[in-house]
Amino acid sequence: MAEIKYEIIEEMAILSESNRGWTKELNLVSWNERDPKYDIREWAPDHAKMGKGVTLSEEEMQMLVDAYIHKDEEPTFD
Repeated sequence: MAEIKYEIIEEMAILSESNRGWTKELNLVSWNERDPKYDIREWAPDHAKMGKGVTLSEEEMQMLVDAYIHKDEEPTFD
């Protein structure tokens, strides 16, 4: 299995913490030396191990934020 390279460019928020000390975080992460993306996943306390997560481009993150802000409005799927 190929090694995955990552660099946390910016730690943005800790969303929650588990009993074992892992934290679910929103970070800006560069994967395999590519442009950084927004990333939501669980991390070990030292950031040496990680769980499954989701990465979002700038546009996807903006759509997520907009959807949350307007969550009480009638949905449109144009």
